[in-house]
Amino acid sequence: MLKMANIMKKKQSDIEATAQDTLRGVLEKVPFLKVKSIERERDGIDILVNLAIGDKKQILLVEAKSNGQPRMARDAVNQLIRYRSAYPDAYLIFMAPYISPQAAEICMKDNVGYLDFAGNCHLSFGQVYIEQTGKPNPFRKRRDLVSIFSPKSSRVLRVLLNNPGRVWKTQDLADEARVSLGQVANVKKLLLDREWITKQDGFLLTTPWMLLEEWANVYTYRKNEVRNFYSLKSIPEIESDLAKVCTAKGIEYALTGFSGAARFAPAVRYTRAMAYVYNTREDVASLLNLKEVESGANITLLGPYDKGVFYGTQMIDDVRIVSPLQIYLDVKGYKGRGEEAAEAILRDVIKPKWSKEK
Repeated sequence: MLKMANIMKKKQSDIEATAQDTLRGVLEKVPFLKVKSIERERDGIDILVNLAIGDKKQILLVEAKSNGQPRMARDAVNQLIRYRSAYPDAYLIFMAPYISPQAAEICMKDNVGYLDFAGNCHLSFGQVYIEQTGKPNPFRKRRDLVSIFSPKSSRVLRVLLNNPGRVWKTQDLADEARVSLGQVANVKKLLLDREWITKQDGFLLTTPWMLLEEWANVYTYRKNEVRNFYSLKSIPEIESDLAKVCTAKGIEYALTGFSGAARFAPAVRYTRAMAYVYNTREDVASLLNLKEVESGANITLLGPYDKGVFYGTQMIDDVRIVSPLQIYLDVKGYKGRGEEAAEAILRDVIKPKWSKEK
């Protein structure tokens, strides 16, 4: 226990040291401002800065966190506000490696400045006004982001996004997603940090659009096993034959991509069928007389990276289709027509369901 405490203390010390250097670098660029002193861990405050702006004095109080997600920002803001009784004229600043736009809004609502190590900031005190936004997150590949969109974690996300408005008990969610209680607990913590869920008698996903947007930004259908084929048959014939063969052989399958999008948004036009086919000893391509090709394909078969892609499938005209959510993820990465199809699915199918279930 003592060893772990020392490790955590060292990590916080490193964050504070980087925060101090980052803040000093920003302040020293202001010509009429002079940094008189910077102290660490004084009166419980992470960083206390004494400035001179002309003949006036200004104190800055900084709360530094290793995580800039909304929940951590809210905790930091509340802590900083408590310091106002001892330092009523101080300017308050929240710092972290990367501060999300939602966390930035939390700071600004309470007149607290913010600055992250990527360069995003809003600082406004005395004659000083510094604002910069839009800097990308250089820490995007951090462990928690990888963890929240890992195969097992994404099973939990699919359940939450496909069942808007439902309050979940941990055990019920684990059973529905077919994952362990520990996996649900891990995802729950990451979602709470982002304030995408709220605790009630269980927990409820409150901002599904934010979750889906971040997931789409890191998702690609190419994480599946991708095999491209050519058939002399038309696209509707290929899709129908695939459904018949898989049903007859007891093979789990579902159309996705533009094949799926066209079922929900008829205006979608496409020249390549796409479907998930679960790992099987039967070679579906051989059963359909498909020829594997490197170019000119008109059907793509995907070996799913996880069985979670089949969650929420449904039958439309005797053919199994993945959920609109999975279709959105799979077509979003296609520039042009894929983005248009994804937007149509989001606008006409997914968002209306979210609104209805509120």
